[in-house]
Amino acid sequence: MKNLFVLLMVVGAMLALSLSPAFGTDQGWPEEITFGVIPVASSRNMSDSFGALVNHLHKQLGIKVKFQVAGDYAGVIIAMQHKHVDVAYFGPKSYCEAAKRSGAEAVAIEVSQDGTAGYYGYIITKKGSGLKALASLKGKTWAFTDPNSTSGTLVPTVYFSEQGIDPQKYFSRVIYSGSHEASILAVKSGKVDGASTNNLDFERGLGRQWQKDDFNIIWKSKLIPASPIAVRKDLPVSLKTAIKDAFVSFKDKDGLEKLKISGYIPGNDAMYDGVRKLILLKEQLKNKDK
Repeated sequence: MKNLFVLLMVVGAMLALSLSPAFGTDQGWPEEITFGVIPVASSRNMSDSFGALVNHLHKQLGIKVKFQVAGDYAGVIIAMQHKHVDVAYFGPKSYCEAAKRSGAEAVAIEVSQDGTAGYYGYIITKKGSGLKALASLKGKTWAFTDPNSTSGTLVPTVYFSEQGIDPQKYFSRVIYSGSHEASILAVKSGKVDGASTNNLDFERGLGRQWQKDDFNIIWKSKLIPASPIAVRKDLPVSLKTAIKDAFVSFKDKDGLEKLKISGYIPGNDAMYDGVRKLILLKEQLKNKDK
């Protein structure tokens, strides 16, 4: 009887350990990882949008997940370079920079609500402004988002170059707003006349901070590869796989609605070779204009 009691205690202890997060993770996993995101909106709105996803990651991985919104796009790249961020939500261009400088490795990508693995750049103006074409913005004020933004800077800059437009000369004033939310609100309030953004971040604020009827959408880009979730390459392989699987398994309807996506699918670095070509083209056009 005594031996049976001891055996039951040992089995019970082993079962308890198997259910604990520390035991459920492979050797080499940290007790906590930091999930960094580019600031496409305010910190409060980003925390609200990503809240359900962060909770899901914690439950799936069995370790703490710290959520962190950077001050700018470069902040996430640098944070990953110095190992202050383990997994990150990037835009396509900022991912390409992070892959080159910070050892970022794409593992999953967003899927839009219509099932498209990508999104579209927009140029917007305020409804009632009479600004309904790019030509009408000549001499007006303009907002890009961040130098490392794809739809907010890279894609419209290449488009402008193709149209023979130098933004610094074409517009009376050019600013960098810092986020898509800030650019959209700047147009709505009349602080700037035109801005570049994208359909995904535009839709995230619908009904909360603006209405579709507040704006004219005067240009829509070709499809841009979906924004990736990237991990540091030097993380344990088992952890990188678990992070990818955790994103792909996220099915919370309310959480996905706040993110304005239908979910995540596996992704890889090669998906962004087209964006790298755009970055190179932008540099070539810049040098040509000198």
